[in-house]
Amino acid sequence: MNTETEKFLRYAPARDAIFVLGAGTSHPDGVPLQRHLLPMIISGNIPEIENSSIGKSVVEFIKDNFVYFSQGGKYPQLEAVFGFLDYFIQQNESLSSKYSNSRIREIKEYLIKLIHYVVDLRTNSKSAMYHAFWESIQKFNSNVSIITLNYDTLLEQAFEFLFKEFGYLDYSIRFMNYEHLPELKPFNFWINTTEPVKITHNESPVPIKLIKLHGSLNWKYCNCCNQVLLTPWDRKIDLNRGKFLGYTYPEKNVYEYTCPLDGTDFQTLIMPPSFLKPLSHPVLSQLLSDASREIRITKKIVFIGYSMSDTDIHIKALFKKQLNKNVKVYVVNHRKTEALKRKYLSISDNVEFIDVSFEDLVQNTDILEELLVSK
Repeated sequence: MNTETEKFLRYAPARDAIFVLGAGTSHPDGVPLQRHLLPMIISGNIPEIENSSIGKSVVEFIKDNFVYFSQGGKYPQLEAVFGFLDYFIQQNESLSSKYSNSRIREIKEYLIKLIHYVVDLRTNSKSAMYHAFWESIQKFNSNVSIITLNYDTLLEQAFEFLFKEFGYLDYSIRFMNYEHLPELKPFNFWINTTEPVKITHNESPVPIKLIKLHGSLNWKYCNCCNQVLLTPWDRKIDLNRGKFLGYTYPEKNVYEYTCPLDGTDFQTLIMPPSFLKPLSHPVLSQLLSDASREIRITKKIVFIGYSMSDTDIHIKALFKKQLNKNVKVYVVNHRKTEALKRKYLSISDNVEFIDVSFEDLVQNTDILEELLVSK
């Protein structure tokens, strides 16, 4: 008979490795890269966007303010569109009678929701590569933390086979789901790894930090109570009303999400690829603080599939400030250009470049063991 007891899950004083995952880790499963997002949104190839009020509003705005040629694949950069929107928002100015300041803010939120939508299109499948990645962590060393800059939930979905005998994921933020309140009863409660968890005598789980610095498709933010609801399996958006959609299980009846505590409409919680990042957002600020602590106590950093975009100045600043010069940095990327090398050498001169893709890495247990095992 397996008798349950309660136990605190404790972290080691130092981390053996931190993995920093970029778009190159989810792209093999079909998740679009940043440069693919705007073409997908305005190309007219996705009927749900083409026929929705949100999609029409964004496409009309871009047509009015940018020149592009779909047939030649010449599209404006997504950063340029956000930069243009952010200028008027920051200056609190209108662009024209058609695009008042309030309308500009609305267009920006619509564009973020469209990014959410197109990323989610490729997030329903199981990822064999992330599964293999977790298998290596289970086999070689679980004293790691993961910082991901991806919105998708493929990494968490691939962890399911390890829950709960092997470990629990710790998102480093406090979710509304932790509170067992009557109003939250219809929603999935989530285990808070900072409090004692119930285990049986044959289980010895570990906590693993998964810090999603740019937000997540399954986080819904209420700007009234300033809390986040985690909806593990629900990521859909109604592109006509801008509402988040949920499904009752197993019936699959559709309903619209609003904050169960105050009835406020939820907002997206993904950081768009803009030069002006909302770093003062209470949730994102908390994530950056926890990432800082993890970087300060790690023995090595492993970047995988991350190009260190020029819009990610905050990421460069984060590592430049917190990274100890004695910490070895590994960069796993098969696009080993001189520009990429310079970006990483600007944060540390203790860098080793590994010229393989994420797909090849998860099949090479020798390299993974070297990266995971502390020496």
